[in-house]
Amino acid sequence: MSSRFLHSLKTFVTTLTRLSARYSLLALLGVGCLAGIVLLGGTYYAFEVTSSPQFCANACHEMHTATAEYQQSPHYNNRSGVRAQCADCHIPKPLLPKLEKKLLSVGELWGKVSGSIATPEKFAAKRLELAQLEWARMKATDSRECRSCHQVAGMATAKQTPRAVAMHTLIGENGRTCIDCHKGIAHQLPADMPEEE
Repeated sequence: MSSRFLHSLKTFVTTLTRLSARYSLLALLGVGCLAGIVLLGGTYYAFEVTSSPQFCANACHEMHTATAEYQQSPHYNNRSGVRAQCADCHIPKPLLPKLEKKLLSVGELWGKVSGSIATPEKFAAKRLELAQLEWARMKATDSRECRSCHQVAGMATAKQTPRAVAMHTLIGENGRTCIDCHKGIAHQLPADMPEEE
């Protein structure tokens, strides 16, 4: 090996192990990596816990009504035994949209803390607004969460009504997507919902 290479290698090793004012660069990198792993692991764990059906059903008493409705829906109880969890519909699977949704969920937490949805009556009064926000999100993503389970190409059209077959062939035309027809599939529609919705 050339002396230049050995000198460069020695300089590199010395830089990694030499004590600066207090710690070596290697120690700082190790602590940084460990802190990064803890931060990522903690974030992943927090996402999993706050996306669980138990959290959704029990974190806020306002969700008891929504949970009871969901438990009466085909997404909870059906002939095939396939159960969609709250997160399957309300939390995107791709990482960046998931981060965005989790950050936006802080607003829902603010609604709880500020008292704007603190009672079942206040929740019912605000339900249309909350539903419209969720429907708009689903519309903007072309019902991405619906499509993660339901695929038009995989539908058994022979088992659908003629009207359902006709409507499913329109998906994609003029921006039509699942949520346009399937509002209220897992939760009751708001009592004060306008006719045109």
